[in-house]
Amino acid sequence: MHLCVVGTGYVGLVAAACFAEMGNHVICVDSNPNVVDTLNSGKIHIFESGLEDIVQRNVSEERLHFTGDLAEGIKYARFIFNCVGTPPQADGSCDLSYVYRVAEQVGQVMTEPKIVITKSTVPVGTADRIHAIISGELEKRGLEIPFDVVSNPEFLKEGDAVSDFMKPDRIIIGTDNPDVAEEMESLYAPFARSREKLLLMSIRSAELTKYAANCMLATKISFINEVANICEQVGADIKDVRMGVGSDHRIGYHFIYPGVGYGGSCFPKDVNALIHTASDHGYVPELLNAVDRVNQNQKRMLAEKIKAFYEDKGGIKGKTLAIWGLAFKANTDDIRESRSIPAIAELLRLGAEVVAYDPMAAESMKKIYPAIAYTDTAAQALVDADGCLIMTEWGEFKALDSEFDAMSDRVVIDGRHMIDPKTIQSEIDYIGICW
Repeated sequence: MHLCVVGTGYVGLVAAACFAEMGNHVICVDSNPNVVDTLNSGKIHIFESGLEDIVQRNVSEERLHFTGDLAEGIKYARFIFNCVGTPPQADGSCDLSYVYRVAEQVGQVMTEPKIVITKSTVPVGTADRIHAIISGELEKRGLEIPFDVVSNPEFLKEGDAVSDFMKPDRIIIGTDNPDVAEEMESLYAPFARSREKLLLMSIRSAELTKYAANCMLATKISFINEVANICEQVGADIKDVRMGVGSDHRIGYHFIYPGVGYGGSCFPKDVNALIHTASDHGYVPELLNAVDRVNQNQKRMLAEKIKAFYEDKGGIKGKTLAIWGLAFKANTDDIRESRSIPAIAELLRLGAEVVAYDPMAAESMKKIYPAIAYTDTAAQALVDADGCLIMTEWGEFKALDSEFDAMSDRVVIDGRHMIDPKTIQSEIDYIGICW
């Protein structure tokens, strides 16, 4: 099949590469000529495990091509995937300008029937607006070309996105056209040997499903953080409580890890977007508002614990603090809504010197904090440091022990429960977030 994918971020590039891997002919469109050139050379501009090999293989075998020209991209394509970003606005709503701009351009250049598929995370009703925009552009050209708009939300975890796409838990297809549903089923057949994974529903239901899924996961994180805070007040151990709760198969252990709260490009944006959507329709989403408040409180709690600990040590000013982890989670270089960003800001405001390490995300963080020090290893960041903040759950941090002996003051502030002070040989002052 011939496909066009618009946008080469985590969603678009993974989708384009995986569709090509299954034998489809894919043209991926991006407005940045430097990105297009990089991708056509077989290199990728983001970090995602296993993705570059797939891109290189399919570029070399001429199933995957990149261009800055949308007309070229959609010329032979039956399916057009809209995978551009929907960043949050100040009021919590989604900025849909990129999505709508793609719709305008499709309407301006399409010459034959198309299926326009929204993979970007968008509020309920966006598909209706996309349909109206494309229809309006066709009308300006004096053309009547049939087309359909489909909602096909992505459910990819950064760091494991390729595996998620190739072996999905479910594939949501939102359309009211049975013929289009059949075409979409054929396209996804190689990824869903079991038809039970293909879930057909209305467009609006598909749009809401993505938000509901992410908000549920965010709710689990805020819930366990709330319980952890209660544990700290009453003298209970959150590790034991978590094991007791998670052993119930109805709940499970996934996403009940207490820490500094959720970040990234999805959960904060999607929780606030669904709050905004509900409010626009006259409904007050009490639970979602609480989920967001708890998450915001976790950020403040970290700063408060740091300040309280160093108060008896003459304050933070002039201290050197190592930051372990800059990405919002492990196995990615994405720093969007990373908990490290406000933590570094607060430390600098209080007069601390910051030395940071992350195996993947340092270059991205340098764009925000170019003046702080960065090291090539976690151990180097500890040398002569007065404290260490663990902000990302990189597995390598669990293997370090004697490296703490290089610190001037062996203080570990663990925001991700990566260190068990009872099992390491180095003597440290351990401060756990929600511990």
